[in-house]
Amino acid sequence: MMDDKLSGIFIVTDASPQSQLFNHYVADHLNCSVRIVDKEELVQENIADVLVLLDADHIDGSTLKQCQDQATSSEGVAMAMLNLRDDEHAINFFFNYNLTGCFYRRDSLEQICRGLEILLDGGLWMSRSLMSRLITSYRDHRLGSYQPPMGLSHRELDVIAQLASGASNREIADILFVSEHTVKTHLYNVYRKIGVHSRLQAMAWARHNLVGLERYAGRAC
Repeated sequence: MMDDKLSGIFIVTDASPQSQLFNHYVADHLNCSVRIVDKEELVQENIADVLVLLDADHIDGSTLKQCQDQATSSEGVAMAMLNLRDDEHAINFFFNYNLTGCFYRRDSLEQICRGLEILLDGGLWMSRSLMSRLITSYRDHRLGSYQPPMGLSHRELDVIAQLASGASNREIADILFVSEHTVKTHLYNVYRKIGVHSRLQAMAWARHNLVGLERYAGRAC
């Protein structure tokens, strides 16, 4: 299986005592390289195998576009947002940029570190409510005879979306109002259709195919 683990974190924010404390806290708890860079430094960096963590309070649209261009042209680069207000704030970024995770202003340092660890391992980190909204928006924009990727049914798409959010089989069953046995059956079919053999591989597939759901809506014309 391909190793999707990233080697470090670039925090794109203004240098301040608060951001320096956050930097040291994350580095100590995750035992990885963590750097604070400003917008100009990031553009000049040759980034690879890193998570770019963008502070929503200190970036603009042009910086986001530059980061996305770099991430697209570089190997093993993921993007996530920090200091988002709520799901409404987050969904706008997910519809316009290829993010793999987001953190809210209300999140504790422990929550942020747990999410960063998952993102460094190639996973997704977002609230289940946000994932549900992304799926709902995808459905609202689906037109004509468009079908989900890899021949997945809409229920299978729901299941893998919840899986990508970190939900267990029992939690997926509760969220979708089905039995745990039904969830296992759907996951078996999903794995077969998308050509993976493990939960981690399925999450990596979801990262590349479910985040940025507006891409699918754009094809339905």
